[in-house]
Parts: sequence; C-alpha cells; structure tokens
Amino acid sequence: MMEYKSQLMDSAQFFRTMARLTHEIIEKNHGVDNLCLLGIKRRGVPLAKMLAENIRRFENVDVPVGYIDIAQFRDDLAETAPPSAAADCMIPCRLDETTVILVDDVIHTGRTVRAAIEAIFRQGRPRAIQLAVLIDRGHRELPLRPDFVGKNIPTAKAEIVSVKVDEIDGETSVGLYSL
Repeated sequence: MMEYKSQLMDSAQFFRTMARLTHEIIEKNHGVDNLCLLGIKRRGVPLAKMLAENIRRFENVDVPVGYIDIAQFRDDLAETAPPSAAADCMIPCRLDETTVILVDDVIHTGRTVRAAIEAIFRQGRPRAIQLAVLIDRGHRELPLRPDFVGKNIPTAKAEIVSVKVDEIDGETSVGLYSL
C-alpha cells in the first residue's frame, strides 16, 4: 500500500512547468519545423498534447502529435506483451528527416525510454530523437539522459512519483508516495 508523502506540483506549477518545457523545445530546435511529438502511453500522451497546444499558442503552428505503446518492447517485466506485426502506435507523419520529441511523465531507470526508442525505430528512422520528461527522479540503470526536464526530484528507491493528468485521473498534479 502506498502512503502519501507530499505534493510536488499543484496544477498551476504543473502548467507553468509545461510552458517552460515548450519554450525550451522551441529554443533548442530553433523553431518547430520538422518536429513531431510522440507521447509514451499512458501519461506521456496527454503531456505531448499539452506541449502541442502550447506550441500552437506560442508559435501559431500545429505540430503533429502521436503516441507509442512500449509494452512489447519492455525488458524489465517478467512478462511482456506478445509481439505483434506492429506496435500500438499512432505516428502522425513520416519520421524521415523529422526530429521526434519523445514525451513521458517520469524518467526513472531509463528502461521505458529504451523500449520507446526501439518502438520508434520499428516505425522509421528519424533525424533525431529528443526526450522531454516532466519529472526526473534519478536511479538510472541505462546511460540515458533527458534533453528537457520539468523538475529533478531526487527520490529513494522505495518512493513513487505519481503524475496525475485531468484526462486520465480527473486532476492535474504530481505527488510523492512511499511504498
């Protein structure tokens, strides 16, 4: 059973952080030409949509948004999803010559990101893949580092960072829990 420890972000802090991440993405890429946002199912998808909406507001440009499901590419679960002809992905554009911004809620060991990159390469070969995460909680097991981080939260291994988004959870916040 998880025990609530503290709130890391309320909804106002959450949306301010997402706005800052959007500006950083625009700045690093010198605009938004040839960008595609891919959210990792589940909570990476609404975050990618938020980034796209912010880009629309800030740059008046619609950036393609899609998603990937990494279940069949996991290497850290006792049972992975059975392989299928195609992963559950919605890629909204050709990946060639595109910079993919991979979006997730929390980076921890890096294994989710590794699986997401494998899923992307099954769909095409982008010019580049950049990683945007709301929370970096540390404890990496693979040599992966996000390009864009909303907030670094050093955690103990027995702690859980829980990101809640309105369209899935009915609220928008980030909390810290202990096992």
